[in-house]
Amino acid sequence: MATRILLLTQWFDPEPTFKGLVFARELVAQGFEVEVVTGFPNYPGGQLYSGYKVKLLQREVIDGVNVTRVPLYPSHGQSGIGRVLNYVSFAASSLLYGLFGARKPDVIYAYHPPLTVGMSAALIRLFRRVPVVYDIQDMWPDTLRATGMFSNEKALRLVSRVCDWVYRRVDQIVVLSPGFKRLLIERGVQAAKIDVIYNWCAEDMVCTAVADKPGNFPSSDTFRVLFAGNMGKAQALDALMDAAAILKQRAANVSLVFLGGGVEVSRLQAVAQQKLLDNVIFLPGVPMAEVGAYLASADALMVHLKKDPLFTITIPSKTQAYMAAGKPLIMGVEGDAAQVVCDAGCGLIAEPQNPQALADACIELSLLTEQMRAEMGQRGKEFYRQKLSLEVGVQRFGEHFRRLGK
Repeated sequence: MATRILLLTQWFDPEPTFKGLVFARELVAQGFEVEVVTGFPNYPGGQLYSGYKVKLLQREVIDGVNVTRVPLYPSHGQSGIGRVLNYVSFAASSLLYGLFGARKPDVIYAYHPPLTVGMSAALIRLFRRVPVVYDIQDMWPDTLRATGMFSNEKALRLVSRVCDWVYRRVDQIVVLSPGFKRLLIERGVQAAKIDVIYNWCAEDMVCTAVADKPGNFPSSDTFRVLFAGNMGKAQALDALMDAAAILKQRAANVSLVFLGGGVEVSRLQAVAQQKLLDNVIFLPGVPMAEVGAYLASADALMVHLKKDPLFTITIPSKTQAYMAAGKPLIMGVEGDAAQVVCDAGCGLIAEPQNPQALADACIELSLLTEQMRAEMGQRGKEFYRQKLSLEVGVQRFGEHFRRLGK
């Protein structure tokens, strides 16, 4: 008989999420019976998506996956109170449904963040005696402190204590990097309880067949290093502006291309204009389905985050997408993300927020032959397929579900 999984996640398609429909669909394909319990879509804007209205319960089937939506307070603005209400309302309604509405599962899968989903899963486990696999995608309270979402130390200590309470009450913890595992062990979680399963990417969108070069992408007269994704404070992209100034002096044939949106875009555009950086190009964000064509058109792909202890144990999700696209990487992140690139032999490591090191890496890649760069990209693609892909990741989760669901 198929192992029955209750997949508990506050965010699910059509919202952007790492472990959404693609994950649920692959679990069904691998022989599991899945019920998703989620909220009404409102992330990231905090406004309900068109066609949805909050009600007591809504059931739908998406691509063969049973999805049950429970009520929540839609919010995702700057208001701390709105955000807390959003998290707490979903936790309360998912707890009630998990206790009294859902058919008893063999295993509960709970996606963190937010922490409140873990609290709900731990309580359902307590009353219904169902094992829980807890997937930690964000290290709380560290991320709350680093992003400034909470600055009250008392509140952060309380969050830390609740995290410890949840960790003790779940049966299996899954994390996205070895650094996350080390940190949890330091905090008293048993090593045997933690498994590292790397995130995958939206493979169907990233691994495009030979795609036409987008009309607004620079021509192949220059060596094009692409940064794709959110441009916020954490990305610390001033360092890349300074690197561009160095490149303008030393390697006129190298250009930096920025694709996407974010709170820093207009300020960075002003900086580029002020410094007369004609080797920097900003392109507006495109739907995920079109990103693959941009990745395929670039000569190299850039990952960059600010120099921060939290980011040494983080593997930015664009790492997997870049590797799957089969292009050489410049990894401007220390720690676990740099280690993945080293292990795969698919790019160069540059110290984050060091403009000279970033410029040097761009120049070094530009001086390689096209074949050497192609081989580098191919190594990344192969490493992704063997170690990081959707199929591999879901098989690893499946082993935990079958073991615990017996």
